[in-house]
Amino acid sequence: MKITLLTVGKTEDTYLKDGIDKYTKRLKHYIKLDIIDLSELKNTKALTTDQQKTKEAELILKKLANTDHVILLDEKGMEFTSQKFANFLDKKAIGSVQNLVFIVGGPYGFDQSVYDRANDKLCLSRMTFSHQMVRLFFIEQLYRAYTILKGEPYHHE
Repeated sequence: MKITLLTVGKTEDTYLKDGIDKYTKRLKHYIKLDIIDLSELKNTKALTTDQQKTKEAELILKKLANTDHVILLDEKGMEFTSQKFANFLDKKAIGSVQNLVFIVGGPYGFDQSVYDRANDKLCLSRMTFSHQMVRLFFIEQLYRAYTILKGEPYHHE
């Protein structure tokens, strides 16, 4: 199974980039991970929030294949412990999901068209984090999940 993290905008802060790089390198031992950063919209001051979400949705939907299993990182999504997230990923792999695509939206969230395309929603926390930080938190949780599945000593309960 391949996993793709699709994000709106680039990670700008060096400390976040370093953390993402650290866990991305570690994940190479377990899975094929692609990170796709879509360009942030330009000249958004003249656009309403809904117009921005619609334009971001167009960019997101263009990157998805019909066979992709799409999971939005969204505050209204499923909440898991790290162990349950690992089990969720394992079930997707066993269930013959070929490409699991996790999406981090822009600062205003997702347009309804992206919600309509999604197969699932995942909530990392009930707290709100910047969409920059969510990337690092997600990649670390992905790494943690695979160490759990392999019985390696990274995760402690």
